[in-house]
Amino acid sequence: VEVVESGGGSVESGGSLELSCVVSGYTVGRYCMGWFRGAPGEERERVASMDSDGTTTYADSVKGRFRISQDNDKNTLYLQMNSLKPDDAASYRCAFDATPGPCYGLGIGATYWGQGTQVTVSS
Repeated sequence: VEVVESGGGSVESGGSLELSCVVSGYTVGRYCMGWFRGAPGEERERVASMDSDGTTTYADSVKGRFRISQDNDKNTLYLQMNSLKPDDAASYRCAFDATPGPCYGLGIGATYWGQGTQVTVSS
């Protein structure tokens, strides 16, 4: 399984970015998938997740500003980030469950990870 992540960058506060993860060797949407963020040495935070039935969950800190979505034809997972704040600055990684299970377990068991992309937000 190969996961190629892209879309990070630098924006001003209030700006938008869209992250994407293109996957090969795995069907996007088959199991739980989502996005995490964090800094080296810090505990990562799960930002958004989507279950195989399309149910989405967001961290309180991003609700109403971020949107997780998938494109089955492109086998790609997206994270649209709007109204970005300096607190959103972090390294973002997509994650895909390798086995079926509840979405709250995403990232704990066998997981396919993107390589990470940096998001910088200036005030």
